[in-house]
Amino acid sequence: MAKKEIVLTPDGYKKLNDELNFLVTKRRKEIAERIKDSRQFGELAENPEYNDAKDEQALIENRITQLNELLSLAKVIENDKVKTNKVSLGSNVRLKDLETDEEFDYLIVGSVEADPTNHRISNESPVGQAIMGRKKGEVVKVEAPHGCIEYQIIQIKK
Repeated sequence: MAKKEIVLTPDGYKKLNDELNFLVTKRRKEIAERIKDSRQFGELAENPEYNDAKDEQALIENRITQLNELLSLAKVIENDKVKTNKVSLGSNVRLKDLETDEEFDYLIVGSVEADPTNHRISNESPVGQAIMGRKKGEVVKVEAPHGCIEYQIIQIKK
């Protein structure tokens, strides 16, 4: 089965790549040093410092593997190809809740970068799915646990 392509903004790609570089160049060395130092505390089977360091090493190696896989599957959204005539990945969108008249600004990103508390929503989220491919002025309905919410697309920009 083919792996699913991971869509990232240029900033998202850089953030993941920077994290990978940090883990490989700095954290691996720090953990190796901790393991080396903890060996002096006696029998390894009963050495909590050694066991903690080995557990942390396993977590870091797992994250390195995960980041390598994500980056190998990454497709970076090119800012100059983001259109402003309809909502797409990389679009900055202003939505208006038609019931409350409250407005929200969101950046549409892939699921790996989604962070709703920082106004980054996934194209796969209910709101993201509802607005993808839509144009300024259109009204969309989003099913939410407490009922249907109607949003109007107020603005689309890069």
